[in-house]
Amino acid sequence: MQMNMFHLSGFGGLIILALDLWALISVFGSSASTGSKVIWALLIIFLPVLGFVLWLFLGPRARQGRI
Repeated sequence: MQMNMFHLSGFGGLIILALDLWALISVFGSSASTGSKVIWALLIIFLPVLGFVLWLFLGPRARQGRI
């Protein structure tokens, strides 16, 4: 039996999926360069939780609210 500590299923998995879809839509709707959009999209797709958190705090739209 294989143990995976990052296995998400059920309601938690649906929440992660919804947040990642929102992040991907926001990435492609941003004014960032194409290369930047591709990097963010790959990060969100291959590392769903970490990619979303990084995008939330470091993404193109996160910088707009800061002075």
